[in-house]
Amino acid sequence: MPLLVLLDKKLGMDSAHRKAVLRNQVTDLFRDGRIQTTKDKAKETGRAAEKMITFAKKGDLAAKRKIFAYIYDEDVANKLIEEIGPKYSDRQGGYTRILKLGPRVGDNAELAILELV
Repeated sequence: MPLLVLLDKKLGMDSAHRKAVLRNQVTDLFRDGRIQTTKDKAKETGRAAEKMITFAKKGDLAAKRKIFAYIYDEDVANKLIEEIGPKYSDRQGGYTRILKLGPRVGDNAELAILELV
């Protein structure tokens, strides 16, 4: 089953755009450790990121293939497998945190910071 089938928010985009945005945001989250985005995008990105960390914790070949199929940047995928996955090996979920920032000035959208715990 594809990973993004489980996501329930449409975020005002068609499916190809939504998948690309979430893949980019997950890649940036693992590269930088935190990203700033809207609250709804942060929630959906956090769900996808938690699934990727769970695959990285497993560490078998099938999990690595799923990670490399989802994450655009090969260096970030390797970082996820070698550093981030083992870091959370004793944790049973809850790898991300959402901090609410308040409304954006231009369109009043709720902003949030999504970060790895």
